[in-house]
Amino acid sequence: MRTLIAFDKFKDSLTAPDACVIAARALAAQQPGWRVESCPLADGGEGFSDILTRSINGQRVDREVTGPRGGRQAAGLGLVTHESIPPAARILLGLAAGNESGHRVAVIEMATASGLALLPPDQRDPWQTTSRGTGELLRAAADAGARAVLLGVGGSATHDLGLGALGALGFRFLDRDGASIDPPVPAHWDRIVRIEAPRGLSLPPVAIACDVTNPVLGPRGAAAVYGPQKGLRSEDLPRLEAASLRLADLLSTACGRPAALRDVPGAGAAGGIAFGLMTAVGARLLPGFDLVAAWLDLEARLERADLVITGEGRFDDSSLEGKGPGAVAARALALGKPVHVFAGQVTAAGRPGLHLHAITPAGMPLAQALREAPELLARRVAAAFGSP
Repeated sequence: MRTLIAFDKFKDSLTAPDACVIAARALAAQQPGWRVESCPLADGGEGFSDILTRSINGQRVDREVTGPRGGRQAAGLGLVTHESIPPAARILLGLAAGNESGHRVAVIEMATASGLALLPPDQRDPWQTTSRGTGELLRAAADAGARAVLLGVGGSATHDLGLGALGALGFRFLDRDGASIDPPVPAHWDRIVRIEAPRGLSLPPVAIACDVTNPVLGPRGAAAVYGPQKGLRSEDLPRLEAASLRLADLLSTACGRPAALRDVPGAGAAGGIAFGLMTAVGARLLPGFDLVAAWLDLEARLERADLVITGEGRFDDSSLEGKGPGAVAARALALGKPVHVFAGQVTAAGRPGLHLHAITPAGMPLAQALREAPELLARRVAAAFGSP
């Protein structure tokens, strides 16, 4: 039996690679003769850079950058060769098909530098958090000679329109007296009257892996939808919306780009950093899961498998129409492959070929479930594939 194990992360509990390792070990203990292929998934958030880099034997470069609330934060980026990227992913990235041997592509994960998970709950505040560390990683990619950058923006702690990142790239944010405002976090936006773009900014082309479709502003905008999980109080939403509109207009003017970019689906990703980078450096938005699936050659792996095991923290009725494990399950079912889904919480309805397993016992408190997730997953996999 050839088995593909393709987990995404269990948020606040298990990384995708860890979940794959745990499931593989539990399965091997019950079915030692089965052949197992592991394929950790990434959605642009935690694990994005390491998973994609390691999958094609790239190089990790460690850096120390500015954290989401200042201070220093250990982070890093991946460097991969152009020719090692699977052709389908190269096409999505818009990389040339000619002789690019030795050219390097940087893979950056915003969550490692400016991520929400880096902050304890009492430090989460979109008025005070900065994306500067992500900009420092972009600069490090350029300094390392990368010819292109792939940026995953999931899991951010920020709502600064990417101004912090742009500050690391040489943009200046000026008050009425011409003094620089640094950091340009929303708490200081009322003092900014002009944005000055650097001359001769040299940065490789940037592609942003993004599956959200939120614009910057409005009821489906970045602040309204994602602000609360980043610490935004409901009574402060109108003030942050108004400030975001004003600063977005200032950035558009500074860069000579249309203000309508803020309305592009996905521009609101990661607190508007997608808009900031689209406006300032011409970044492109790419469908995140489609790119990851092409990069990991997921279709071929599914076709080779006799059985597919996948999962994440929660699996509901919308999952099979979504991305990540839901998309893996849907495609495997379409190929006639049986699928076992393991998740912390399962509310989806079963269907032929789809076997659903909730790993959290009924009544277990969430904090305990998160803490004991490795044991719970191993136990449930063993029960699913052990002898009757």
